Amino acid sequence: MKYILSCIIITLFLTGCSSQNGRYHQRHDSTPTRTPSAVELEDAVPRVEKKSKGGNRNYTVRGIHYEVLSTADNFSQRGTASWYGKKFHGHLTSNGEIYNMYGMSAAHKNLPLPSYVKVTNTANNKSVIVRVNDRGPFHQDRIIDLSYSAAYKLDMLKTGTAQVIVEAITQTTKKPPLVKKAKATYIQTLATSNAEQANNTAESLQSLFNYPARAQKSGKLYKVQIGPIEEPHIVAMLLEQLKEQGYASAFIVKH
Repeated sequence: MKYILSCIIITLFLTGCSSQNGRYHQRHDSTPTRTPSAVELEDAVPRVEKKSKGGNRNYTVRGIHYEVLSTADNFSQRGTASWYGKKFHGHLTSNGEIYNMYGMSAAHKNLPLPSYVKVTNTANNKSVIVRVNDRGPFHQDRIIDLSYSAAYKLDMLKTGTAQVIVEAITQTTKKPPLVKKAKATYIQTLATSNAEQANNTAESLQSLFNYPARAQKSGKLYKVQIGPIEEPHIVAMLLEQLKEQGYASAFIVKH
Protein backbone atom coordinates (compact mmCIF):
# COMPACT_ATOMS: atom_id res chain seq x y z
CA MET A 1 0.00 0.00 0.00
CA LYS A 2 2.85 2.38 0.88
CA TYR A 3 4.47 1.62 -2.49
CA ILE A 4 1.25 2.40 -4.38
CA LEU A 5 0.74 5.64 -2.46
CA SER A 6 4.36 6.62 -3.10
CA CYS A 7 3.94 6.04 -6.85
CA ILE A 8 0.81 8.20 -6.91
CA ILE A 9 2.59 11.05 -5.12
CA ILE A 10 5.63 10.83 -7.43
CA THR A 11 3.36 10.89 -10.48
CA LEU A 12 1.72 14.07 -9.21
CA PHE A 13 5.09 15.67 -8.53
CA LEU A 14 6.42 14.82 -11.98
CA THR A 15 3.89 17.07 -13.64
CA GLY A 16 5.71 19.94 -11.88
CA CYS A 17 5.81 23.09 -13.95
CA SER A 18 3.74 21.78 -16.85
CA SER A 19 0.63 20.37 -15.22
CA GLN A 20 -2.67 21.06 -16.93
CA ASN A 21 -4.85 19.40 -14.25
CA GLY A 22 -6.34 22.61 -12.94
CA ARG A 23 -4.62 22.65 -9.54
CA TYR A 24 -3.13 26.10 -10.21
CA HIS A 25 -4.90 29.33 -9.31
CA GLN A 26 -4.21 30.84 -12.74
CA ARG A 27 -5.06 29.41 -16.14
CA HIS A 28 -2.10 31.12 -17.79
CA ASP A 29 1.31 32.07 -16.41
CA SER A 30 2.06 35.73 -15.64
CA THR A 31 4.86 38.07 -14.59
CA PRO A 32 5.32 38.93 -10.88
CA THR A 33 4.34 42.39 -9.69
CA ARG A 34 7.82 43.20 -8.37
CA THR A 35 11.39 42.64 -9.53
CA PRO A 36 13.81 40.43 -7.57
CA SER A 37 15.79 41.90 -4.67
CA ALA A 38 19.60 41.87 -4.48
CA VAL A 39 19.47 38.75 -2.30
CA GLU A 40 17.15 36.96 -4.70
CA LEU A 41 19.51 37.67 -7.61
CA GLU A 42 22.44 35.89 -5.97
CA ASP A 43 23.45 32.62 -7.63
CA ALA A 44 22.51 29.32 -6.04
CA VAL A 45 25.46 27.93 -4.08
CA PRO A 46 26.39 24.46 -5.37
CA ARG A 47 26.82 21.79 -2.72
CA VAL A 48 26.82 18.04 -2.48
CA GLU A 49 23.27 16.72 -2.03
CA LYS A 50 21.65 13.31 -2.03
CA LYS A 51 19.16 12.63 -4.79
CA SER A 52 15.66 13.60 -3.74
CA LYS A 53 13.11 10.86 -3.04
CA GLY A 54 10.76 12.22 -5.71
CA GLY A 55 11.35 13.01 -9.36
CA ASN A 56 14.29 10.70 -10.11
CA ARG A 57 12.56 7.87 -11.93
CA ASN A 58 12.05 7.61 -15.67
CA TYR A 59 8.63 8.98 -16.58
CA THR A 60 6.17 9.68 -19.39
CA VAL A 61 4.42 12.98 -20.14
CA ARG A 62 1.95 13.47 -23.00
CA GLY A 63 2.95 10.12 -24.47
CA ILE A 64 6.66 10.89 -24.53
CA HIS A 65 9.07 8.83 -22.41
CA TYR A 66 11.88 10.61 -20.57
CA GLU A 67 14.92 8.99 -18.99
CA VAL A 68 16.54 10.49 -15.90
CA LEU A 69 20.34 10.61 -15.95
CA SER A 70 22.15 8.73 -13.20
CA THR A 71 24.64 11.58 -12.80
CA ALA A 72 25.13 15.17 -13.95
CA ASP A 73 28.89 14.72 -14.41
CA ASN A 74 30.20 16.33 -17.62
CA PHE A 75 26.67 17.31 -18.69
CA SER A 76 26.50 20.17 -21.22
CA GLN A 77 23.66 21.24 -23.52
CA ARG A 78 22.79 24.04 -25.93
CA GLY A 79 19.28 25.12 -26.76
CA THR A 80 16.34 27.34 -25.89
CA ALA A 81 15.52 28.37 -22.32
CA SER A 82 12.13 29.59 -21.11
CA TRP A 83 10.90 30.63 -17.66
CA TYR A 84 7.88 30.15 -15.37
CA GLY A 85 6.35 32.54 -12.84
CA LYS A 86 3.21 33.35 -10.82
CA LYS A 87 1.04 30.47 -11.99
CA PHE A 88 3.37 27.92 -10.42
CA HIS A 89 4.61 29.97 -7.42
CA GLY A 90 3.93 28.15 -4.14
CA HIS A 91 3.10 24.80 -5.78
CA LEU A 92 5.01 21.54 -5.55
CA THR A 93 8.00 20.89 -7.79
CA SER A 94 8.69 17.41 -9.15
CA ASN A 95 10.89 16.48 -6.20
CA GLY A 96 8.31 17.61 -3.65
CA GLU A 97 9.71 21.05 -2.76
CA ILE A 98 7.83 24.34 -3.07
CA TYR A 99 8.45 26.40 -6.20
CA ASN A 100 9.59 29.95 -5.45
CA MET A 101 9.71 32.14 -8.55
CA TYR A 102 12.17 34.42 -6.72
CA GLY A 103 14.58 31.57 -5.93
CA MET A 104 17.44 30.51 -8.21
CA SER A 105 15.95 27.27 -9.49
CA ALA A 106 15.08 25.53 -12.74
CA ALA A 107 13.26 22.62 -14.37
CA HIS A 108 14.96 20.11 -16.66
CA LYS A 109 13.71 16.95 -18.35
CA ASN A 110 16.62 14.62 -17.62
CA LEU A 111 19.06 15.87 -14.97
CA PRO A 112 19.05 14.20 -11.54
CA LEU A 113 17.14 16.11 -8.86
CA PRO A 114 18.61 18.16 -7.41
CA SER A 115 21.45 19.28 -9.68
CA TYR A 116 23.31 22.56 -10.04
CA VAL A 117 23.93 24.08 -13.45
CA LYS A 118 25.42 27.22 -14.91
CA VAL A 119 23.19 28.76 -17.57
CA THR A 120 24.70 31.28 -20.00
CA ASN A 121 22.66 33.50 -22.33
CA THR A 122 24.62 33.38 -25.59
CA ALA A 123 23.12 36.69 -26.78
CA ASN A 124 24.65 38.79 -23.97
CA ASN A 125 27.04 36.36 -22.22
CA LYS A 126 25.21 36.83 -18.90
CA SER A 127 25.16 33.73 -16.72
CA VAL A 128 23.47 32.38 -13.61
CA ILE A 129 23.84 29.33 -11.38
CA VAL A 130 20.58 27.58 -10.54
CA ARG A 131 19.46 24.50 -8.62
CA VAL A 132 17.41 22.09 -10.72
CA ASN A 133 14.52 20.73 -8.63
CA ASP A 134 11.71 20.31 -11.16
CA ARG A 135 10.80 18.55 -14.42
CA GLY A 136 10.11 20.31 -17.70
CA PRO A 137 9.76 22.19 -19.95
CA PHE A 138 7.72 19.79 -22.02
CA HIS A 139 7.88 21.87 -25.18
CA GLN A 140 10.22 19.83 -27.34
CA ASP A 141 12.07 22.90 -28.64
CA ARG A 142 13.10 24.02 -25.12
CA ILE A 143 15.73 22.50 -22.86
CA ILE A 144 15.33 24.28 -19.51
CA ASP A 145 12.70 26.29 -17.62
CA LEU A 146 14.16 28.98 -15.35
CA SER A 147 12.70 30.70 -12.31
CA TYR A 148 11.65 34.34 -12.67
CA SER A 149 14.76 35.60 -10.83
CA ALA A 150 17.09 33.51 -13.00
CA ALA A 151 15.41 34.75 -16.19
CA TYR A 152 15.60 38.33 -14.91
CA LYS A 153 19.34 37.95 -14.27
CA LEU A 154 19.87 36.60 -17.80
CA ASP A 155 17.91 39.57 -19.21
CA MET A 156 15.51 37.33 -21.16
CA LEU A 157 12.14 38.50 -19.83
CA LYS A 158 11.32 40.73 -22.80
CA THR A 159 11.87 37.96 -25.32
CA GLY A 160 10.48 35.19 -23.10
CA THR A 161 13.06 32.71 -24.33
CA ALA A 162 16.81 32.76 -24.94
CA GLN A 163 19.48 30.64 -26.54
CA VAL A 164 21.61 29.26 -23.72
CA ILE A 165 24.40 26.92 -22.76
CA VAL A 166 23.64 24.68 -19.78
CA GLU A 167 26.66 23.26 -17.93
CA ALA A 168 26.39 20.99 -14.89
CA ILE A 169 28.37 21.87 -11.76
CA THR A 170 29.46 18.92 -9.67
CA GLN A 171 31.56 18.79 -6.52
CA THR A 172 33.58 16.21 -4.64
CA THR A 173 32.66 15.24 -1.11
CA LYS A 174 36.16 15.95 0.19
CA LYS A 175 35.98 18.12 3.28
CA PRO A 176 38.17 21.24 3.59
CA PRO A 177 40.64 21.50 6.51
CA LEU A 178 39.12 22.74 9.77
CA VAL A 179 39.82 26.33 10.68
CA LYS A 180 38.80 28.37 13.69
CA LYS A 181 35.99 30.76 12.80
CA ALA A 182 34.31 33.71 14.43
CA LYS A 183 30.70 33.40 15.56
CA ALA A 184 28.41 32.85 12.61
CA THR A 185 25.12 34.67 12.03
CA TYR A 186 21.88 32.70 11.62
CA ILE A 187 18.20 33.56 11.38
CA GLN A 188 15.90 31.43 13.50
CA THR A 189 12.42 30.93 12.06
CA LEU A 190 10.85 28.20 14.17
CA ALA A 191 11.18 26.25 17.42
CA THR A 192 9.10 23.09 17.73
CA SER A 193 9.08 19.72 19.46
CA ASN A 194 8.01 18.08 16.18
CA ALA A 195 11.17 16.80 14.45
CA GLU A 196 9.41 16.07 11.14
CA GLN A 197 7.91 19.58 11.00
CA ALA A 198 11.31 21.11 11.76
CA ASN A 199 13.12 19.10 9.06
CA ASN A 200 10.44 19.79 6.45
CA THR A 201 10.53 23.51 7.25
CA ALA A 202 14.33 23.58 6.95
CA GLU A 203 14.21 21.86 3.55
CA SER A 204 11.51 24.24 2.31
CA LEU A 205 13.39 27.36 3.47
CA GLN A 206 16.60 26.18 1.87
CA SER A 207 14.80 25.70 -1.42
CA LEU A 208 13.00 29.05 -1.22
CA PHE A 209 15.96 31.24 -0.28
CA ASN A 210 19.00 29.32 -1.57
CA TYR A 211 20.78 29.53 1.79
CA PRO A 212 21.64 26.56 4.02
CA ALA A 213 18.94 25.79 6.58
CA ARG A 214 19.06 23.34 9.46
CA ALA A 215 16.86 21.85 12.16
CA GLN A 216 19.06 21.76 15.27
CA LYS A 217 17.98 19.94 18.41
CA SER A 218 18.23 21.98 21.60
CA GLY A 219 16.83 20.25 24.66
CA LYS A 220 13.30 19.11 23.80
CA LEU A 221 12.99 21.55 20.89
CA TYR A 222 14.15 21.57 17.28
CA LYS A 223 15.25 25.03 16.18
CA VAL A 224 15.06 25.83 12.46
CA GLN A 225 17.79 28.27 11.45
CA ILE A 226 19.05 29.66 8.13
CA GLY A 227 22.76 30.31 7.81
CA PRO A 228 25.57 30.91 8.32
CA ILE A 229 25.38 34.30 6.61
CA GLU A 230 28.40 36.59 6.65
CA GLU A 231 27.17 39.84 5.10
CA PRO A 232 25.09 42.02 7.51
CA HIS A 233 23.05 43.63 4.72
CA ILE A 234 22.04 40.21 3.40
CA VAL A 235 21.02 39.15 6.92
CA ALA A 236 18.77 42.22 7.15
CA MET A 237 17.18 41.69 3.72
CA LEU A 238 16.67 37.97 4.30
CA LEU A 239 15.05 38.64 7.68
CA GLU A 240 12.63 41.06 6.02
CA GLN A 241 11.75 38.56 3.29
CA LEU A 242 11.16 35.81 5.85
CA LYS A 243 8.71 38.00 7.71
CA GLU A 244 6.92 38.75 4.42
CA GLN A 245 6.65 34.98 3.84
CA GLY A 246 4.84 34.48 7.14
CA TYR A 247 7.71 34.00 9.60
CA ALA A 248 6.81 37.08 11.66
CA SER A 249 8.74 35.93 14.74
CA ALA A 250 12.03 35.25 12.90
CA PHE A 251 15.07 36.69 14.66
CA ILE A 252 18.88 36.80 14.40
CA VAL A 253 21.11 34.50 16.46
CA LYS A 254 24.88 33.95 16.57
CA HIS A 255 26.83 30.77 17.25
